[in-house]
Amino acid sequence: MSSRDVQIAPSVLPADFSRLGEECVALEKAGVDRIQWDVMDGVFVPNLTFGPDVIKACRHHVEVPFEAHLMVVNPDDLAHQYVDAGCEILIVHAEACTHLHRTLANIRELGASPAVALNPATPAAAIAHVMDLVDLVLVMTVNPGFGGQAYIETMEPKITEVAKMIEFTGRDIDLEVDGGIGPATVAGAAAAGADVLVAGSALYRDPDGLEHAVSEIRALAEAARS
Repeated sequence: MSSRDVQIAPSVLPADFSRLGEECVALEKAGVDRIQWDVMDGVFVPNLTFGPDVIKACRHHVEVPFEAHLMVVNPDDLAHQYVDAGCEILIVHAEACTHLHRTLANIRELGASPAVALNPATPAAAIAHVMDLVDLVLVMTVNPGFGGQAYIETMEPKITEVAKMIEFTGRDIDLEVDGGIGPATVAGAAAAGADVLVAGSALYRDPDGLEHAVSEIRALAEAARS
């Protein structure tokens, strides 16, 4: 079992896009550890979301780290724009990168932390030979492209497999999960080995507010890992 602290990394997809700066402030006040920007290009996934200028406009409102989850077909062309916008972590999809090793090395050269995401149908073995390059691995527990989807429980063995791969490297690598994470599902993901939890809809629909939602998900994850 990982001894790493649980981190909550909310997606701003369910937020009010007309007041994203204020939404980031509210998340920081609620106690999140970082904020994830789901960058969608309308090609790799059907939806279209945040350009770098939108993220840059929000950057000065908060101090928590930003991570960009690049669900795009051309991450190499776009990476520098999201680093310039203030994203400390860039997550690219193994499925979108023709030369994944080169893409991750390029992100490091730009001054950001390189990270790789795996779609549900992509095996953990797809990243076995780039583990020396990444600071984070994201196991998708939904198919990317939309918020509010149901958690795919059968991804938990893959989370555990990636956790073992990380342990084997001896490196300090985050294991993140994204998709359908909420009070009813977080324990399974955390028990499988995840230490960074991306939550969106579950945070915003909590009738007791963001701070309660963040605290509850963190407590449930920590209990599952103890």
